[in-house]
Amino acid sequence: MDMLINSVGLMLIAMIIWWFWMSSPKAKVADSQLIDILVEDGVYSPAIIEVPANQQITLRFIRKDASPCAEKVIFDTLDQNLELALSQPTELSLNIADAGEYDFTCEMQMYRGRLIVKAK
Repeated sequence: MDMLINSVGLMLIAMIIWWFWMSSPKAKVADSQLIDILVEDGVYSPAIIEVPANQQITLRFIRKDASPCAEKVIFDTLDQNLELALSQPTELSLNIADAGEYDFTCEMQMYRGRLIVKAK
């Protein structure tokens, strides 16, 4: 019986380690110029978005989380920030020429996302 309990405990520990530290979300490849991002439960969804360089895109943030942390989204490297209205879409249009990865976060950097810009 002790062996069974220890085995189940080890499996749970392994699953927790994989879930929080080893798994990484797959990038959502933008199939249109308008990309919806849900802000809810401490995450941006999708959190990783892949777009082509030199193409006008619009990120439409839909904030469902009333916490103060979710009030703003910040793109430090792009020098952009945006106040997010609760339960109303808020849009940010971008045209990024340089391929690379551009992180976006809330003010406290608890919500985290990444915009991956790929050269055509």
